[in-house]
Amino acid sequence: MFRDETAHRFLKLFAVLFVLGCCLRAAGAGFLFDATKAEMAGSADWVIDADVHNLNISAASDGSGTAGAGNESNPQRYPTPDQSTVTASTPETYWEGALSAWAIDLVKHGHHVETLPYNGRITWRDSSNAQDLTNYNAFVMVEPNILFTSTEKAAIINFIKNGGGLFIVSDHGASDRNNDGADSVQVLNDLMTNTVQNQPFGVHYNGDNISPNTSNADTNASDPIIHGAAGVVTNFYYNNGSSITVNTGQNASVSIAMWNTGTRVTNTAIIVYGTYGAGKFVTTGDSSPFDDGTGDPNDSLYYAQGYADPSTSNGKAILNASLWLVQTSAPPVLKITIPTATTFQVAWPQAASSYSLQASTNLSAWTTVSNGIQTVGTNYVLSNSVNGQKQFFRLKQ
Repeated sequence: MFRDETAHRFLKLFAVLFVLGCCLRAAGAGFLFDATKAEMAGSADWVIDADVHNLNISAASDGSGTAGAGNESNPQRYPTPDQSTVTASTPETYWEGALSAWAIDLVKHGHHVETLPYNGRITWRDSSNAQDLTNYNAFVMVEPNILFTSTEKAAIINFIKNGGGLFIVSDHGASDRNNDGADSVQVLNDLMTNTVQNQPFGVHYNGDNISPNTSNADTNASDPIIHGAAGVVTNFYYNNGSSITVNTGQNASVSIAMWNTGTRVTNTAIIVYGTYGAGKFVTTGDSSPFDDGTGDPNDSLYYAQGYADPSTSNGKAILNASLWLVQTSAPPVLKITIPTATTFQVAWPQAASSYSLQASTNLSAWTTVSNGIQTVGTNYVLSNSVNGQKQFFRLKQ
């Protein structure tokens, strides 16, 4: 009886127990495709849709482009027709871009796609930017050909550190499409040196030029790239791309899903994935597997052995990777128990190490709790005394 009265009194004192997870949704996720780094230069057309083709993309035009002065794709923010009209039978030619097949598949899986136009801004937590990375679940960069600024690099790294998904695609060395002195290999290797954390992903693009049709895939059934929602990947075609070196000393999570020839070694990777902070990344060293053969009529695009070619598993691998990037588990549960008449305990799973416990007495100001937390079994536990004052707790990622 005494125990029941104590519990009743406790529930009155501790009116609310919050579980707040800043988790990204597995369904209805937002994918932002970058077009600010000359992804449309030369014969490339790494966009999901472009209604007009009037960009001049060259070193002289500052690489990102000058509208009305050329004939390259000038992708708008939203693909047209509107993605709300996409159905299960919609063909990839519904949109015009070499990445349209990929984008249409994402929409068919319930996700939302947008382009960051050539004059857009890559920012993190900038409320003045309607396309700030905080508004999306995944950021996609297919063969960027302009070096990122220090501010842009910090934004990208902070995005994934705080739970975002990053899809990075390089190309072979000496593939400087806008002639500004930096190709995608140099651009992406330079991204790894930044003000947030150097070499956060444990990957380096070797800058070679290889064209394997590899069937060397991770046999582990838990590999999310090889065994994913889109199906089992059996091969992956490169057409002049760069191999990747992985370094688990820089990032213990980095894993090789597919590799070039022979046994799997650290410097022959073809598809790589891993985590950083609360987020995930996937990268590969060739843009050709993403080409669906349609897009800018001024460019030479290739269907064979690309994303939509059923003779390859390229599309399956790319879609598996995309879906994995935005897939999250359920938020951790914060539990409360009353071991004695005058004490209570708040507990949550150790697996939720990216979450912090916060406390408040009025719901308007929250303080992170760092003292007094112990490890008990597989849980983190905070013990405290019942003092007659309302207290509120939440987990925040």
